[in-house]
Amino acid sequence: MNPVQAVGRKTLNFFEEFGQISLLFFRILRSLKDVIRSRKLILFQMEHIGVNSLPLVVIIATFTGAVSAWQAAYQLKGIAPLSFLGAATSRAIITELGPVLTAIVIAGRVGASIAAELGSMKVTEQIDALETMGISPIRYLAMPRVLAAIIMMPILIIFANVIAIGGAYFISNMFLDVSFNVFFDSVQRFFLFSDFNFGLLKGVIFGGVTALLGCHIGFKTEGGAEGVGQSTIRSFVLGAAMILIVDYILWSLLF
Repeated sequence: MNPVQAVGRKTLNFFEEFGQISLLFFRILRSLKDVIRSRKLILFQMEHIGVNSLPLVVIIATFTGAVSAWQAAYQLKGIAPLSFLGAATSRAIITELGPVLTAIVIAGRVGASIAAELGSMKVTEQIDALETMGISPIRYLAMPRVLAAIIMMPILIIFANVIAIGGAYFISNMFLDVSFNVFFDSVQRFFLFSDFNFGLLKGVIFGGVTALLGCHIGFKTEGGAEGVGQSTIRSFVLGAAMILIVDYILWSLLF
């Protein structure tokens, strides 16, 4: 295969897979009419995606806030007083660091696990068994995971924002001599609800993208245990890449 053929094949494969993902998304939308019947599955996935991810989110958010405080202090040095440190760190956390880093962590923990779970079911023919019994895999497997991710991701981002700002204040107070009143007065003066809402919008989209990719890759898994491993890695890599791509697109469209 010459280079032109290789590029053409990759391009066709990309559009084919994009079409498959789009079709899966619309099939999930159609299955939303069964939300009430699937409420136990959705609640279970909300616990798995949201509650069980909290310890990891707390650790990531704490050190994200700490690093952002040091970085903001370095950037403000010689340009603006440290009284602006609270505003600089909080806006960066709420609009960018909180949503993006939380989403990437969830892509690694949840997106990969979805691909592994569904991939294992695919190669062991459990999904075929569901279809034989008249149970829709989209309604039973995909829809609860995608909906739970869309619901829980913004909640996780709110937790991450609060903890990260707390971590930023701790560093500012302990090492940079910025008092509580100075730090949070700056946060309050420059806080915008549009920034907060923008972060939550990112969470909704990131959650849907992560779970949707995990479901798609899991349903397409082939090749036994080796195929499951490859699907797990591919889900995290594609999920993390799409989070950054979508993040850029949202900034371009909304600002």
